[in-house]
Amino acid sequence: MNVKLIRNQQHLSIRALSELSGVPQRTLEDIERFNRCRVNTAIKLADALGVTLDKLCRDKKP
Repeated sequence: MNVKLIRNQQHLSIRALSELSGVPQRTLEDIERFNRCRVNTAIKLADALGVTLDKLCRDKKP
């Protein structure tokens, strides 16, 4: 999951992303800590961040 990376690139706090996405702050903290979430949550985050699920979820490998 690239949530923290994308959130930081967009200069968003966890609180701001929570408000944009409707995902609770605690859930966002857990996602960033454990690097996993439910598909429906990932969709909300991708929409709020304006990115694809692929960009949000896929690890970049050379």
